[in-house]
Amino acid sequence: MEFAVVVRYTVRAGQESRVEAALKKMLEPSRAEPGNLDYQVLRDPQDPRVFVLFERYADESAFAAHRATAHFEKWLNSEVLPFLDERTPFFGVPLEG
Repeated sequence: MEFAVVVRYTVRAGQESRVEAALKKMLEPSRAEPGNLDYQVLRDPQDPRVFVLFERYADESAFAAHRATAHFEKWLNSEVLPFLDERTPFFGVPLEG
C-alpha cells in the first residue's frame, strides 16, 4: 500500500541557506530510488525558516529503504536535522474507495 510522508521543518535562525542547500542535494537521488513515487521540498514564502517535505513511496518498506540510503545519512542526518529548531512528521496511507 502506498505510503506518504509530510514533514515540517523549522530551521534554526542563521542556518536557512545551509539547510536549503542540503535539501536540494536530496532531490535527485531520492527521486531516483526504485520505490519513490514523489519527492517535493517546499519553502514557506512568508517564513524562510520553514520547509515542508512531501514524499510518496510505493509502500512503507520503500520509505524504510530511503532512510537507509547514503544520501539520507549524508544530507538529512548530517546537514539538516542538527540545524532544526522543530521537526513535525506525519505518516499516512491513502484512504481506499
